[in-house]
Amino acid sequence: MAISTEQIKELREMTGAGILECRKALENADGDIQKAVDFLREKGLATAAKRADRAASEGVVELYSHGNGRVGVAVEVNCETDFVGHSEAFRTFAHEVALQIAASAPKFIKVEDIPEAVLNHEREIARNRAREEGKPEAAFDKIVEGRIEKFKDEVALLRQPYIRDESITVEQLLLQNVAAIGENIVIRRFVRWELGESID
Repeated sequence: MAISTEQIKELREMTGAGILECRKALENADGDIQKAVDFLREKGLATAAKRADRAASEGVVELYSHGNGRVGVAVEVNCETDFVGHSEAFRTFAHEVALQIAASAPKFIKVEDIPEAVLNHEREIARNRAREEGKPEAAFDKIVEGRIEKFKDEVALLRQPYIRDESITVEQLLLQNVAAIGENIVIRRFVRWELGESID
């Protein structure tokens, strides 16, 4: 099937991918733009996974204040080079991460950061809740694990639905940016303060 320059141009505008990548994706998808977009996204995510072990020590500490100073966020986002650290695309991503943290109040960056003691405590709460709700005891384990997965989605930043597009997670947003920017990107650490919250 012949791929037109208009199709390539349209795909480039949608994805930001190079001309050759767009042509290859369209050929692979028999000219179907949506399939070509999916192909490029999958390829980009695979490329992002390969970059994940590269050192990232440049970047930015993004500061964000929300609601006339009621919520404040500081987040360190790293990349591989100073050049990318100063780029608009990287700075925009760091700002989006800060907005996400302000809006969704995660406690950890990734699931692996959640202490086992916290998970065990949540399991105990979920089991007691299932008992209080009169659920059959045979179903407790399944109910508890379902609630633990939901808890992980709420408290782990990378598992949260992205506030601007809930069809993707913050981790998928991160991988899309790794693929688009071409460097490893790491959300290193963050703090979130809310006016009047308990200090202990």
